Amino acid sequence: MLNRVGLFALVCCAFGSFLLPSCTHKDDTEAIQRLVRKGAKLAEEHDVGGLMQMTSEEFSALPGDRDRDEVRSILWMAFRHYRQFRIHYPEPGIDLSAGSDAATARIYFLIVRKDRSYPDLDELYKDPQGWVEAVGENADLYRLTLDWAKEKGDWVATQAHLEPFKGYGFGERH
Repeated sequence: MLNRVGLFALVCCAFGSFLLPSCTHKDDTEAIQRLVRKGAKLAEEHDVGGLMQMTSEEFSALPGDRDRDEVRSILWMAFRHYRQFRIHYPEPGIDLSAGSDAATARIYFLIVRKDRSYPDLDELYKDPQGWVEAVGENADLYRLTLDWAKEKGDWVATQAHLEPFKGYGFGERH
């Protein structure tokens, strides 16, 4: 149970819990993409506090409708369980609502032990479909969907939804 729940909490916060300043549509997209990279780095460094400080007060994670306190505890346990790891992912898809203070990010990713290598994935960063195809048969692949909102001019993650890849598409494992 720790394995699945820990992974869930890890990725929800690793990618989704960052404040970023409000900018133009293009700047917002680029800023979210930069902060996804920062989030992966914070997760790899096991920085639970740094990740959680940047979520909204109402942040929740699905499945399971976990609140901030539950996610914080699960992250702490997950980091202890996984030890040293790296997160691999292609360029995130970002949808910004025109004239709105809302955005959604979709991130396909995998977590591997630090000593494991997938050298070709860096070359596929700008090709998410090729990236998913290259990874899908060789590792456990996940999709993280993050909802964002502007609070006082800053983007904050408000909700995360984690789905495992099941060979034919994404959805919860039964």
